[in-house]
Amino acid sequence: MKYYTRRFVKPNDLNTSDRLFGGQLLSWIDEEAAIYASCQIKHDRVVTKYISEIDFKTSARLGDILEFGLEVVDSGRTSITLRCEVRNKKTQIVVIAIERIVFVAINNEGKAVPHKYAAEYLKAV
Repeated sequence: MKYYTRRFVKPNDLNTSDRLFGGQLLSWIDEEAAIYASCQIKHDRVVTKYISEIDFKTSARLGDILEFGLEVVDSGRTSITLRCEVRNKKTQIVVIAIERIVFVAINNEGKAVPHKYAAEYLKAV
């Protein structure tokens, strides 16, 4: 897995327990994963279809730098499935793991359309 993006945990990202708010982290993951999926399938419009079980392994605190790891685990005609891990940059401890995030390529009307990654990926597997 390669780690692509980093973010600071800032005061506005914290919950009432002074830990990173889980909803904020999930928002960051959805955005980062959508960008990654879009780049992989060479298609500008993707939507999140499915997110599997979310495993919060530890919390993050103010000032932590988090890095986002993503990798392709499967591809269909109109979809791409990613795995994601977010870890603390300094300690390398995983904060959250998500085994499957599925994105679907869509057209201007919101209908699923084939993307360019599927044929390349399926040949390699």
